[in-house]
Amino acid sequence: MTDAAQHVLDELAALEDPKARAVNERHGDAHGVNLTKLRAVAKAAGSDAELARELWASDDVAGQLVALLMLKPRVPDAEELDRMLRTTRSAKAHDWFVNYIARKSPLAEQMRVRWFDDTDADARAAAWSLTTDRVAKKPDGLDLDGLLDRIEAELADAPSREQWAMNETLANIGIHHPALRERAVAIGDRLQVLADYPVAPGCTSPFAPAWIAEIVRRRES
Repeated sequence: MTDAAQHVLDELAALEDPKARAVNERHGDAHGVNLTKLRAVAKAAGSDAELARELWASDDVAGQLVALLMLKPRVPDAEELDRMLRTTRSAKAHDWFVNYIARKSPLAEQMRVRWFDDTDADARAAAWSLTTDRVAKKPDGLDLDGLLDRIEAELADAPSREQWAMNETLANIGIHHPALRERAVAIGDRLQVLADYPVAPGCTSPFAPAWIAEIVRRRES
């Protein structure tokens, strides 16, 4: 490991807060670094792709998060994107990888197709997240009815991360495609996935029928 990578990891170790770690670990993130401070470390390190790769390979959770903030989405090729997806070490690293790198990559559609029928549920979850982008922004060429068929068949029993991403696609089909809204709502009503998910006052429920109704209401009011 280079001195630069070790320096970043040492900085992160010095920022560890045991109380923050206890909270984060309950959510699948084995680190205790305040995210504002973590972002400052990444900003100081700059957009150095090789340093980011070293931090990623360290398997340190906070180090991976810094790496994702440093890496420009256009840098990784398809094989590196695939390796990164399969070596995320925390829930947040997975989310940040999908949102900060895969979604913004010029290879996003290629990876969406590649991961859609993967044997790994986390890869399929990434594919569903990328599919949600297509549903909302570039639906031409997508078989929306086919997506609803698959959601109807698989949503209820999908692993949690994949289920969440698939449910997001369901809701976005209902929100952005009025001709399919009734079917999307009916699927959500029948399956009841996330119907009991706790929601803070003023926040929108992730339960697809409620989510669809609220966003459509806002757009039409």
